[in-house]
Amino acid sequence: MQAFARYGYDGAGVRDIARDAGVTAMLINRYFGSKEQLFAEVVEAAFAPPAFFASDPEALARDAAHNLIALSAPDAEQLGRFPIMLRSVPNPRAAQIVRDALARHVGRRLAAQLPEPDRHLRTELILSVIAGVWLMRSVIQTPELIEAAPERLTDAVSAVIQTIIDTPLDPC
Repeated sequence: MQAFARYGYDGAGVRDIARDAGVTAMLINRYFGSKEQLFAEVVEAAFAPPAFFASDPEALARDAAHNLIALSAPDAEQLGRFPIMLRSVPNPRAAQIVRDALARHVGRRLAAQLPEPDRHLRTELILSVIAGVWLMRSVIQTPELIEAAPERLTDAVSAVIQTIIDTPLDPC
């Protein structure tokens, strides 16, 4: 996962991945068949565990905001699902693999906790807020998001997510 998180799909080579894992490229190709299949397995492993969102719909906004702020802190370990998404989506096939895993795991679990109508739109809006805050805080490192007290950020992000959950979305 680390090579894809650091370099993205296009920048991570099978030889480099094998070297980091202490195996040969031939062994990786034997077990995974190709770099694309290895990437799909890495993305699957990154998104499959139920993390980030509470299982209690009443705590969803608060828990998501708290986890986001903790995971995007300046001193937090930055390798994981967000860097894989950010650095790999320029490749159309890698982007499709990420989209599919995101929808199958994170999106499905989140949507199950959201009200109708438009639970899938609400899901993507919430995921967009999370991705945006993570990008601004972890990658771009904007001063206000870096220097603000974690509790203050958690309150603000929680309010935004709760608004997405609670606000009726008018049909077009």
